[in-house]
Amino acid sequence: MMTRLLLSAAMVLSLAACGQSAPSGDKATASSKPAKAESAVSLSPELQSLKEIAMNGSHGYDIVEGLTTEIGQRLAGTEAEARARDWTVAKFKEIGLQNVRVEEFTMPGWIRGEETASILAPFAQDMYITSLGGSVATPEGGVTAPIAYFKTFQDLENAPEGGLEGKIVFISGKMKKAPDGAGYGPANLKRQRGATEAGKRGALAVVIRSVGTDSHRFPHTGQMRYAKDVAPIPIGALSAPDADQLERLLERGQEIEMKLTLTPKAIGPVTSGNVIGEIVGTEKPEEIVVIGGHLDSWDLGTGAIDDGAGVGISAGAAQVILEAGLKPKRTIRVIAFGAEEVGLLGAFAYAEKHKDDLKNHVLATESDFGAEPPYEVQMGVKSGQDVIKAMAAAMNLPMSDAPTSGGPDIIPMANAGVPVMRFQQDGTDYFDLHHTPDDTLDKIDPEDIAINTWAFALMAWMASEADTDFRASAENAAAE
Repeated sequence: MMTRLLLSAAMVLSLAACGQSAPSGDKATASSKPAKAESAVSLSPELQSLKEIAMNGSHGYDIVEGLTTEIGQRLAGTEAEARARDWTVAKFKEIGLQNVRVEEFTMPGWIRGEETASILAPFAQDMYITSLGGSVATPEGGVTAPIAYFKTFQDLENAPEGGLEGKIVFISGKMKKAPDGAGYGPANLKRQRGATEAGKRGALAVVIRSVGTDSHRFPHTGQMRYAKDVAPIPIGALSAPDADQLERLLERGQEIEMKLTLTPKAIGPVTSGNVIGEIVGTEKPEEIVVIGGHLDSWDLGTGAIDDGAGVGISAGAAQVILEAGLKPKRTIRVIAFGAEEVGLLGAFAYAEKHKDDLKNHVLATESDFGAEPPYEVQMGVKSGQDVIKAMAAAMNLPMSDAPTSGGPDIIPMANAGVPVMRFQQDGTDYFDLHHTPDDTLDKIDPEDIAINTWAFALMAWMASEADTDFRASAENAAAE
């Protein structure tokens, strides 16, 4: 088996140059989607079987369809997320995974309430707004105050402390589209830290332009953070068209008065959990290959692209391996992480619970960027780079020089030294839908999710069979 795998890898690498659609390290452009990956190389019988089953089936799509239809939204720590865990346990068992279990953990609960925003003067009108996750509520009856406008978060950060007493701060700043989502980090600063910076300066509340790239009248939610030494103030996100409208009103030079009502509340300690299932290895069962996605979602949509797709892709990949009748040498572990949206809580809980065993985690990756096809492969391994490159060539994808964490829920494992890789999906339009009511199943193309399912099946199988220590130093690898 290993001889056939390595021969296949060698053929893949030798033929990769004529099969790739873009030079190594190139990014897809926002103006044109990358071509869907089609293998132009010879595959081993095992890989060919995996590809045919994945591409001719609907494994990943069926799972995300069931999850989003039968459960719907899955806010972390709520009864809906608990039902999703039960659903996922049943699904993992149905597709044939072993050792299916839930590893529970406790987290602070938060639920959404009433949310309204209205311009009272000089041009009365209503706006679409949503509370950011973790926000405190406005006082009873809401907040009515003039707007203090900041074009960017940096403008607020550079403002002197004080001076915003009795004001509602509005932070704008548009997010730029990019296939790799590069604009998200800079745009997200206002969501994460806007309430703290405005609170330092005496503001009553904050509204921000939604962190997204769409022009729909759907506000984007998402988690925010308070600094411990600053009194918390409420914060909400306006839809992009409403943010544009507010900017136009402000350009007219008159004072704008807004009434803001947000009534979310903290509900104390609640339970979340990670759902785990495995294909137990035949020769090295203690060595683990991790694939996964996160089970929770925000409560505005049904969490199809974020991240029902990731659960479907990873569990569907394991199902493909089982249907092919393949028996991996190493254990393939599928994880549906809980409470990712509110701070990677499931990821940190997993890393803590398994801290003494992470040394046996061979390679890890997560799908948490929608369901569009991948356009490049990234890796974070010290050894075995030839195996990762063979995975890329089998998918007819270029390698990237960009570093990777393996995916958000893989970060705590990666920080502990677990080797990682990632199929970088095309996220050009991902932030049109992310954290909005528009995150629904109709946005997923079954063929696209099949490509991702094939990629994850290929990764899990090749990593399980490779005689490679992906964390070994170059010197140790050479000695071997």
